[in-house]
Amino acid sequence: MKMISIEEELKNNAYPGRGIIIGKTNDGKKAVTAYFIMGRSENSRNRVFVEDGEGIRTEAFDPSKLTDPSLIIYAPVRVLGNKTIVTNGDQTDTIYELMNNQQTFEQALRTREFEPDGPNYTPRISGIMKVANGNYNYAMSILKSNNGNPDACNRYTFAYSNPVNGEAHFIHTYMMDGNPLPSFEGEPKLVNVLDDIKEYSDLLWNSLNEDNKVSLFVRYIDIETGEYKTIITNKNK
Repeated sequence: MKMISIEEELKNNAYPGRGIIIGKTNDGKKAVTAYFIMGRSENSRNRVFVEDGEGIRTEAFDPSKLTDPSLIIYAPVRVLGNKTIVTNGDQTDTIYELMNNQQTFEQALRTREFEPDGPNYTPRISGIMKVANGNYNYAMSILKSNNGNPDACNRYTFAYSNPVNGEAHFIHTYMMDGNPLPSFEGEPKLVNVLDDIKEYSDLLWNSLNEDNKVSLFVRYIDIETGEYKTIITNKNK
C-alpha cells in the first residue's frame, strides 16, 4: 500500500466525520494515536474534549443547546493497564469492560453494531494499542451496515504487529460529505506520522475543514516507559 499524506487527505475531504490514526514515530520511540470529531449540525458542533482520568470524554460546550446526547456524549479514550482504547462512541466502554473480563477486542465488538442513526448508519470505528515492556502492537476495527442496509452488519478487524517506524493507519467514518453519508470503504489508509507531538497535532488540526472540525486528541506514548504526552484542541473555547 502506498503511503499518502495525511495533510492532503484531510484537506481534500470536507467531511470524513470522525477519524482515528494509530502508528509509530519515525524514530521508533513513540506509539502515536489521534482522534478527531467533526459536525454538521449545531448539536454535533456543540462539543469539546475534556480529560477524564487517563482518557478523555466529550461534553457539551453550551449545555443549554444540547438536544440529544445519545450519540455525541461518550468517552472516546480509556486506558486499561497497558492498553489504550480509542473509539468514536460508547463502544469504548464495551471494549474496556469486556477486555477487563478477559475477552478480546474482537469479542467485545461482536456485541455491538453500527450506530442507529438511519439513513447514515454511521460506522463504529475502534482502535486498541498495547504498549508493554518495549513492545507495541495495535488493531483497528470498523462495524458498518451492508452498503446502507441496516439488516446486516459487516465487521472488519485489522491487526498490526511490530509496527513499522514512521507509519500510521487512518480510518474514518465517512468517505466524504453526502446525504446520506457514505460509509468508509476498504482497509485503513497508510499515512505519515511525525516525531514531534505538537508539530503533528498542529498539522492535523490545520488540515481539517475549518467549518466542520470540532475537537482533536493526540497522544504519544513512550514505548519503553509507557509514559505519555497528550494534546487536546477544541474549536469551542
